Amino acid sequence: MFFSFKKNKAKSFMNKIITFVMIYGIILKSFANITPTKVSEKPYQLTQIDEKIISKHLGREVVITLIYPKNISEKLPLLIFNDGQDFEALNMKMSISTLLSENKISPILCVGIHANQERLQEYGTASQADYKQRGSKAKKHNDFVIEELLPYLKKKYLVRNEGNVIAGLSLGGLSAMDIGWNNPKEFSKIGVFSGSFWWRQKSEEEGYTDENDRIMHNIVRGGSHKEGMKFWFQAGTKDEESDRNNNGIIDAIDDTLDLMIELENKGYSKNKDLIYREVEGGEHNHETWSKVLPEFLIWAFGK
Repeated sequence: MFFSFKKNKAKSFMNKIITFVMIYGIILKSFANITPTKVSEKPYQLTQIDEKIISKHLGREVVITLIYPKNISEKLPLLIFNDGQDFEALNMKMSISTLLSENKISPILCVGIHANQERLQEYGTASQADYKQRGSKAKKHNDFVIEELLPYLKKKYLVRNEGNVIAGLSLGGLSAMDIGWNNPKEFSKIGVFSGSFWWRQKSEEEGYTDENDRIMHNIVRGGSHKEGMKFWFQAGTKDEESDRNNNGIIDAIDDTLDLMIELENKGYSKNKDLIYREVEGGEHNHETWSKVLPEFLIWAFGK
């Protein structure tokens, strides 16, 4: 009886081994029959390159950074961005790539204009310099964008002829607002990150007032409604500490909101034509701007 028990136990153990080997063999065979899948390219792999344009208006060689998807045969919407030298800090390529892979935006051609040591002169408002004569070459920068850069891009790349987007950071944002506002046939959307809308024609010692001396506000006030134009503004609650009118709101926010009021007076509607993104704790730096960049891109090019 004891021998019979041992025999049955051994037989049961052998059956378990045979069963395991059979199952394992089936698994191995199934893996062997699987054809290796070739990893396909992402739908929109991006190219990022730098090019140089000789500008007669600016009297210098201008570097531009271009980011665009490979293997696209359709005309692309265009994003012109001041301060293109900051694309790495903004994570521009990564943001565009991620949004494309998530199917949140359409393919675009993004072009960043590199500023140099003349930035304080080339960026500003084309119609007049500020009270310190900064922005004295802003008209030349405007002419470079409209008369040199856009024709160059339209000749070399598949881009739309109109209805494109212009944007910028800080002083570059003021410049983008001015260029876009003055060229509605070329641009239908304007994006401004922490715009320098304090840009003024008088110092406080000369009798400056918010109502009369902020240059961009005066430009919009003296202009007319541009049909179809839309605006996206961002400001951070820690963009600065200055509060000229002591109302408890920093000037960066006040100046932006006041410009939006001027635009409302021209017939633009909040949350439709005018989008405002206030970043709690947002500072005047690339870290803050890079975090809201995807929101801007979706607003500008979203599906």
